[in-house]
Amino acid sequence: MTLDIHVPAGSTGHDSLTVDISAADAGWTYSGLRVAVLEAGEALALETGDYELLVLPLAGSAAVEVGGRTYDLTGRPSVFEEITDFLYVPRRTAFTLTSAAGGRFALPAAIAVRDLPVRYLGRDQVRTDLRGAGDCSRQVNNYALNNGVETSHLLCCEVLTPGGNWSSYPAHKHDRKGADERELEEIYYFEIAPSPAGDPGFGLHRTYASSPDKPIDLCVEIHDGDVALVPHGYHGPCVAAPGYDMYYLNVMAGPDEDLVWLAPDDPAHHWIRGTWESQEVDPRLPMTR
Repeated sequence: MTLDIHVPAGSTGHDSLTVDISAADAGWTYSGLRVAVLEAGEALALETGDYELLVLPLAGSAAVEVGGRTYDLTGRPSVFEEITDFLYVPRRTAFTLTSAAGGRFALPAAIAVRDLPVRYLGRDQVRTDLRGAGDCSRQVNNYALNNGVETSHLLCCEVLTPGGNWSSYPAHKHDRKGADERELEEIYYFEIAPSPAGDPGFGLHRTYASSPDKPIDLCVEIHDGDVALVPHGYHGPCVAAPGYDMYYLNVMAGPDEDLVWLAPDDPAHHWIRGTWESQEVDPRLPMTR
């Protein structure tokens, strides 16, 4: 059964996986995501099948054994504190993920048509950009997007939005190929920082139709561990509630192999970009360095 485009935290989880979404589960062709949560010393054996993927630590460090070699990932304390090193694993490959102290690890994936080598990629490979200004300020960390990392189809980045700010804004789309657009299926995986007392935070996410012949409509409260699927249409904003910083991991893939991300804004809201010229970037950024 195809999943709804809002996937609440834990609803696809089983065993050590809190998120397990294949392209078939999403009702499309290319993009997938798993998130593994490991106890101290726990090992998880997986196979990539037809997918290429990244082993991307969200919290904690890990060792990845693949092809008779072990790659040590330093990882990070949390997504709100640091960027991370990561590992590229090609299709048709078995690997084992082990975390000595325990942790949480994203496995963003895409159907691949090329056999590329396993590669360890350090933090120096991650390109960080600050986008927007004022209450539209956010930070983008590129792991396999505009940073020279070769994949077959997979594009992957993460976005940090300080509490009270709007991100993925103006809303944009990438559901057909053109001079200024590429066709890309997209997964949003969210983590929301708790309050100082440890109470759970929240945010908002919006996806809506770009044309009457392809209806889609989602405006939903987002919680830690939730997933949003974007098969088509304009998506954004993602709004971080005041007091609650928002993180999301973007996993994108489509039919083209040029690894280009092109996404035109909703024309009704494109003008907002012009207002950023007179505003400063939020001083809370960058959140990770």
